[in-house]
Amino acid sequence: MMTKTVTVHDAETQLRELLSFAKEGNEVIIINDDKPLARIVPSLSTDRPRVAGLSKRKFWVSDDFDTPLPNEFWMDPK
Repeated sequence: MMTKTVTVHDAETQLRELLSFAKEGNEVIIINDDKPLARIVPSLSTDRPRVAGLSKRKFWVSDDFDTPLPNEFWMDPK
């Protein structure tokens, strides 16, 4: 993976090219005042369909999951 560093101004003027660069599997770091501000990275692939049941029995949810929390939880104890 290659990394390209650009200023905010360059990112604004070259956005399409930078997105194409990231789409190819590369990273773009946008800097402001010589400090990293943001990154453009390739998105996770969504080519494969999700398969139902892959995590079956790997986690559980408590029966009282939807029960409201008591007021003491929200109040400051001080």
